[in-house]
Amino acid sequence: MDKLIKNILKKIESEGYEAYVVGGFVRDRLLKRNTYDVDICTNALPVNLKDIFNVSQMGNGYGGFNIKIKKYNIDITTYRKEKKYDHRKPVEVEYINSLFEDIERRDFTINALCMDKNDNIIDLLGGLGDLDKKIVKIIGDADTKFVQDPLRMLRAIRFATILDFAIEDITYESIMNNAHLVNTLSGERIKEELSKILSSQNYEYGLELLDKTKIAEHIGLKYGKITYTDDLIGMWAQIECNKIIFTKTEKENISRIKTTLNKGTINEFDLFNNGLYLSLVVGQIIGIPRQKITKMFDHMPIKSMKGIDINGEEILKLLNIEPSKQVSIIMNDLKKQILTGQLKNKKNDIKKYIIRKWKDEQGK
Repeated sequence: MDKLIKNILKKIESEGYEAYVVGGFVRDRLLKRNTYDVDICTNALPVNLKDIFNVSQMGNGYGGFNIKIKKYNIDITTYRKEKKYDHRKPVEVEYINSLFEDIERRDFTINALCMDKNDNIIDLLGGLGDLDKKIVKIIGDADTKFVQDPLRMLRAIRFATILDFAIEDITYESIMNNAHLVNTLSGERIKEELSKILSSQNYEYGLELLDKTKIAEHIGLKYGKITYTDDLIGMWAQIECNKIIFTKTEKENISRIKTTLNKGTINEFDLFNNGLYLSLVVGQIIGIPRQKITKMFDHMPIKSMKGIDINGEEILKLLNIEPSKQVSIIMNDLKKQILTGQLKNKKNDIKKYIIRKWKDEQGK
């Protein structure tokens, strides 16, 4: 464990309290996976933590606070029981003095492992055995846990996907029985979990679990053959999910990728309209080598409208006309002529072309 984290544990313990690293950081450390999100649990009450760390207020809403030190994102939280839920959010919390009771409220056994300042593992619920067996197993009664927070079902599938674990039988059966509860989740939460599944190169396994548990059906997730892309937007462009709300930029990029995918190839106009990056994403999906697309892009005479060697004001002056949509029409025509090689991107050549073609149009 990093000395920085150990010092935080020691600082809490020096005031007479318990303190342990818990959850994903411990799990990933045992699996030799890099992780920088650190959860620390303690029996020090929020008021005690405020004094120990000299903070004015607790920031994470659950009797604790968050600090960022170097590469680490650290949450420090008081042991607690979550006594009442409202739409997956615990609305009644009781601070307690028992590590075991705090661990019991967590989701999966592999996420309930603790580590002390000396790197000793505290395994109260069989998480080490489940790590060895490579299974994701719910803590406590599965139905109760999934009713309390349906997001745990998506989390189970996410962990199974990224770790390449199986889901324990009782946990799996409960997910199938409670799959309809995902309809109570916000699109934002669903998107967050699906993004992590789709970002994994083991995504096919994750999608298979979503299908078999019927979660895919409940969230309107549909897809055909999917090719993995390094960029998540390329994955989203290959599926449909009516629960997901995308940003304006995401929608535009997905639309551009889908339009080009339907063509099955990439030409200079696609490169011009989509840019190099999105074109590389498309290329990864349809199997066009990165080098070929980059070379094509490098040899394009123009890569944006700003690259055309004339601007709107010059066109107005050249044709002696008032500002109008015609300028946009002319610029798009110039783009086509230049990209197809029928017109050189040189001001004199462009002016001659405009006068020859558009002066005649003015007189009509």
